[in-house]
Amino acid sequence: MSALVKLVDVSKRYADAPALHPTNLSIERGKITVLIGPSGCGKSTLLRLIIGLIEPDSGSIKFDGESITPDNIDVLRRRIGYVIQEGGLFPHLTSRANVLLMARRVGKSQEEMQRRLLELCKLTRFSDQLLPRYPVELSGGQRQRVSLMRALMLSPELLLLDEPLGALDPLVRASLQKDLKEIFARLRQTVLFVTHDLAEAIYFGDEIVLMNEGRVVQKGSVTDLREKPADPFVSEFINAQRGVGLT
Repeated sequence: MSALVKLVDVSKRYADAPALHPTNLSIERGKITVLIGPSGCGKSTLLRLIIGLIEPDSGSIKFDGESITPDNIDVLRRRIGYVIQEGGLFPHLTSRANVLLMARRVGKSQEEMQRRLLELCKLTRFSDQLLPRYPVELSGGQRQRVSLMRALMLSPELLLLDEPLGALDPLVRASLQKDLKEIFARLRQTVLFVTHDLAEAIYFGDEIVLMNEGRVVQKGSVTDLREKPADPFVSEFINAQRGVGLT
């Protein structure tokens, strides 16, 4: 299976501090790849590099075989959906306006936008009666559904999720996890999902990428990580989360 995204020797520094050491990583089409690791290990930096919010100091990133550059990033972003923790919705826009933001920018017709909007409401179990509401008038789970609809509006080939469920209470989080997994399966979506929660990584991930201190420590299934750890940190990380049943 060919990779949709390929990073070759990609690195990023902030002042004298390396956020990401030279990294090689492939994101396979149709799979859910989960980036996991402690805070500050480089997970979010990697996503921001792919979406072009920051530029690498070295190396190259290819999307569908095409190198991501400042010249083409605006076009490539239309093929990538991006969801951040707590949704990142614009507070001065209604739910409807937030979802339609990119569609309006690329010149979709009113009929096309309305049809897609209703499709997404059904897909994400978000009542269309809530579309006139502003983010402050929605619950945390509802805001994340609006953010997901916005990310899916242009039917992206890649969906980037940066700890999208981290700020939700356990019951809402469990409900959204179930719905998200069903959505990914229905769309056969290629997903790169960031979390620090091993149970969530196991629930979603076809492949798990464990990071630490700006490096990829190991990539594989949770069984690989548990039974064939590539580094002492792998066992340490798993043992620290014994509550997920990996004794």
